[in-house]
Amino acid sequence: MLCTKQRKMVKIKSLSANDFQYLEVTNKYAKAKIALQGAHIFEFTPHDAKEILWLSDVSDLEYGTSIRGGIPICWPWFGMHTVDTSLPQHGFARTALWEYVDAKELADSTIVTMMLRSDTKTRTMFPYEFELTLSITLAKELTLKLTTKNCDTKSFSITQALHTYFNISDISNIEIEGLHNKPYLDALDMKEKIQQKNIQIDKEVDRVFQEVDNEIVLKDKQKTLSIINGGSRSVVVWNPWIEKCSRMSAMKNESYKTFVCVETANALKDAKEIKPQKSHTLQTTISYI
Repeated sequence: MLCTKQRKMVKIKSLSANDFQYLEVTNKYAKAKIALQGAHIFEFTPHDAKEILWLSDVSDLEYGTSIRGGIPICWPWFGMHTVDTSLPQHGFARTALWEYVDAKELADSTIVTMMLRSDTKTRTMFPYEFELTLSITLAKELTLKLTTKNCDTKSFSITQALHTYFNISDISNIEIEGLHNKPYLDALDMKEKIQQKNIQIDKEVDRVFQEVDNEIVLKDKQKTLSIINGGSRSVVVWNPWIEKCSRMSAMKNESYKTFVCVETANALKDAKEIKPQKSHTLQTTISYI
């Protein structure tokens, strides 16, 4: 059972079991669901096409627990904190409660804006004043713009990612184009390597690519997707494969077959230093070809 508040094409809903709130957005092109926790979009389905994002069917939608699937926002660090490993992996933005600012209905799209500001809790983990704004444009394509504004008197550095889980027919059916000849860090053995060909996955993959400034194409037997990034020169490709998948939370043993992560990022050498009163925007646009 859902409790519903109508606001044009945007409905604020909550699960009756735990009052977990999310936005349900519908326009003439697509429908989407966006959790207030983490500003986490966990569904985007064009009306005339298949669901683009993968969501684990055993992932809990509850406060304090990150959602397994969709597009988690990793911020202000990607991966483990480089100094204090007791801090949450991938930062705190994905489990923080964001403010729903507004939704604008345009002729060809709906733009939802959400914001996270520094407070007493965030300063214990990231001792700076900031405003983090996410703009989600829902049209024939899906566009996310994540803008970090430094509201402090000191510069700070961030790593971050839009950790996109793509829904696929089967991991054996996909090929990722656009990363051929790109350097990457293989996180499985921590060695620097060069991608020799288009990516096909038949084992665990965890690669942080650098020097990426071109379109990436995800080919599947069911669909072909274009991924165009901005404010980013790093891309993460991840699939846990069999053994790791069986040990991960909110995943079934066979989950690795039905998703692949291609993540828009600022990671490693692509980390961003943001000076006082300046901002940086990380952007991705995902569309059918």
